[in-house]
Amino acid sequence: MADPRRFELEELVNRPGTYFNPQTEVLVVVDDSPEMDAEIFNMEEFEGAEWVLISEELAVDENRRDELLETFQVRYAPVGGGDDDTDAEFEEDEEDVGRE
Repeated sequence: MADPRRFELEELVNRPGTYFNPQTEVLVVVDDSPEMDAEIFNMEEFEGAEWVLISEELAVDENRRDELLETFQVRYAPVGGGDDDTDAEFEEDEEDVGRE
């Protein structure tokens, strides 16, 4: 069964949401609510699947973005097994505390 949370780029650009690519570490926010006056663009010049840069500023609340990422990490954290550097560091810290 396919994972319902994984999308190809072609799929996600048509579905509003916040997406993250762990390989490239790129976060994409798809928001279909803005309306742009079509008269601004000469439609013949912009035919096809081209994109127009509206602004280099982010239209995302950074605090809310960080909350969403943290919530995802907590909810979908890997379960069980496997040695992890953070576990080893935690165990070493516990041993140091016991010696004091």
